[in-house]
Amino acid sequence: RRVHGELDSRILSIMLQDWFQELPVITRTYLSLAMVTTISCGIELISPSQLYLNFHLIFTRFEFWRLVTNFCYFGKFGLDFLFHMFFLVRYCRMLEEGPGFRGRPAEFLWMILLGSILMLLVCSFMKVHFLGSALTFMMVYVWSRRNYNVHMSFLGLFSFTAAYLPLVLLGFSWLLHSSM
Repeated sequence: RRVHGELDSRILSIMLQDWFQELPVITRTYLSLAMVTTISCGIELISPSQLYLNFHLIFTRFEFWRLVTNFCYFGKFGLDFLFHMFFLVRYCRMLEEGPGFRGRPAEFLWMILLGSILMLLVCSFMKVHFLGSALTFMMVYVWSRRNYNVHMSFLGLFSFTAAYLPLVLLGFSWLLHSSM
């Protein structure tokens, strides 16, 4: 019985490793950064207060890492975090492997960098501390615009085309957060 359990865990480990290695490089890197950041905060190795976007600290104390780390923290490990990771991997991967960016990782990275810079500029006028959700939502939006006629189903409850995916996810996020 013990051998069977160890064998199952080894097979699962190999399957997870294969799945992870099959992810395109930018998707894999962003997922890794998000996971490491969340785990590090979960075990209190670092604090979210060391990661959040704070332009005052960036320009007075030269804490430039905040320009990147605010995109890597998605909150505490839980249902919301899992949904964000699912959408990050799914839509980041589909964009990176899709017709617009397949074989052109530098251009995909450039799109992410431009989107991130625009978000940082907008947030310089607002009090937003973490932009990981916004960056993931940007990738969902770009994918939905490139694939607007794709038919989709949300949790098996209703069908819609990809053009409406950002609105569906926005509504779902609102429902998820308003009930808590």
